[in-house]
Amino acid sequence: MKYKIQDETIVFDDYFKIKEASILHDTFKGGQIQVKRKSFERGDSVAVLIYEKDTDSLLFTKQFRYPTVNDGDGWILEIPAGSMEKGDLPSERAEKEVSEELGYELHELKLISTFFTSPGGSSERIFLFYAEVTSEDKTTMGGGLVSEKEDIALVKMALSEIEKRGISQCFTDAKSLVAVQWFFLNKKAGQN
Repeated sequence: MKYKIQDETIVFDDYFKIKEASILHDTFKGGQIQVKRKSFERGDSVAVLIYEKDTDSLLFTKQFRYPTVNDGDGWILEIPAGSMEKGDLPSERAEKEVSEELGYELHELKLISTFFTSPGGSSERIFLFYAEVTSEDKTTMGGGLVSEKEDIALVKMALSEIEKRGISQCFTDAKSLVAVQWFFLNKKAGQN
């Protein structure tokens, strides 16, 4: 199947961009269809699920997220994450975000998956990593960057608490749900 982008324009240009395109693409029935679509240009991001071995806990951030205020108090629990910048390697950006947000030094990262967050409207793709640490790997305060007006709290959640409350009761953030479910299906079950 083929497609052709006939026209593409930036219709919003600020911290993020929104593009609009006229597209002609093949259909499953053998014809073609012309559509107009918009894309929220978010860029690539990284996220890291961190297991602290000596406390049998997963490490999370808690911070205010304006887009969530219509369905809660605005503060949500999520795994550390951040946007990639031009020239970044995903693993290096992941290590930097964890250091800035939680204050932990990572020694080894495992790529779990790469996925689009909302492909119907956004270009954002997340590189999801897994890392194991001990409490001795906390080398700085964390809390986010003042220059980026970040205010981030570290939350350690024991595996037993997550199991007791249920994954879907603890998290409303998709990347965190994917990561924690992966952990309980793979790591907690004793698989590598």
